[in-house]
Amino acid sequence: MEEYDIAVIGGGPAGMMAAIAASRNSSKVVLLEKNPKLGRKLLMTGGGRCNITNRKPIKKLLNFYPQKNFLKHSFYTLTNEKLLSFFEEKGLSFIEEDDNRIFPETEKSSDILNILIDYLDDVTIRYDFEVKSIVENFIINDEIKAGKIIIATGGATYPQTGCSIENYTLTSHPLTDIRYGLVPLITKKDLSDIAGITLYDVIASYGKSKTKGNVLFSHVGLTGPGIINLSNEISEDINYNLLENDNPEIDVEIAIDLCPDFTRENLQDKFTIDFQAKGKTMVKNYLRLFLTSNFIDFFLDEINIDGETQLSRIDKKSKNRLIENLKRFTFEITAFNKNLAKVTIGGINLDDVNPKTMESSLTPNLYFAGEVLDLHGPTGGYNLKIAFSTGYLAGLSASEK
Repeated sequence: MEEYDIAVIGGGPAGMMAAIAASRNSSKVVLLEKNPKLGRKLLMTGGGRCNITNRKPIKKLLNFYPQKNFLKHSFYTLTNEKLLSFFEEKGLSFIEEDDNRIFPETEKSSDILNILIDYLDDVTIRYDFEVKSIVENFIINDEIKAGKIIIATGGATYPQTGCSIENYTLTSHPLTDIRYGLVPLITKKDLSDIAGITLYDVIASYGKSKTKGNVLFSHVGLTGPGIINLSNEISEDINYNLLENDNPEIDVEIAIDLCPDFTRENLQDKFTIDFQAKGKTMVKNYLRLFLTSNFIDFFLDEINIDGETQLSRIDKKSKNRLIENLKRFTFEITAFNKNLAKVTIGGINLDDVNPKTMESSLTPNLYFAGEVLDLHGPTGGYNLKIAFSTGYLAGLSASEK
């Protein structure tokens, strides 16, 4: 039987970073990965460009997480500066885009992965190794014995990358409900005719929750940053658990403010002036001031207004309907597009994990890192930040104990 000081289960960003941090203190470390290669999900992040982190100051960054108090110590242990220098030492540079999103200058996720693998020189890696049992004294599959174990098996989404509901059953640790996160939404209305159209910088709302960003129409529904961030609120508001039901029924309404730079009063005043001054202009042409042109016909059909009607012939009722729908254009949501969920909401209950070490408070020498924990953030580099920081802290803590 092979013996190691530390066994890390899961070869994603959290697991790789945990193994790297653990091996730096001369611990004998093995990294167990069920796939034939490491970092499958990492290669898919940021559309293959790898949005590695978000460069907001830590105090401001933490406010974007529901679990900010738990994350504080790990974020200060592996700061963004420390994380980026980790890759810069290997010659990789970074660029910053809107909303403080950080990408490798090469815009290749593979460059991030290759550097991580390079740092794993002192780590034994076992590929195609699916952990099926962990018994007393940390014996894994009757093949490997470890003094400590770090579980970094990821969440339940993107099963093609190795993520699975079964990953949560490796220990008897209490779990919160497992849900889809950052997931596109399926609409009751068939949107095939406008698939591919993007609405830029609009505000999507659900109940009291609002997100600003681009909204993209797909054949089956809505996606884009403005939608998938809002999807977390919807998912958490619905009573379901993926351990019991992976296709929850949804019956909610979301609204899109198509003109966030105008109040209703502003639109009312502008319409009053423009409808008189531009009376011969057809309404579908006038709406180009507010909407992308290839969306206008769909919009007018939905609110039952003839686009070829001249502004001077629009009655008061129709004008008010235009204003109301420009500010609140609604869609009925019937399901999550579950195969495209980016993260998992829920996981190992944080009440049973020490945030200063990532060690279990129930089982000594057992640690957790990354998405397997009940941790998540919005899109924009926030979730990879969780993976790297908690992985680093778990590896460091396990090797120093």
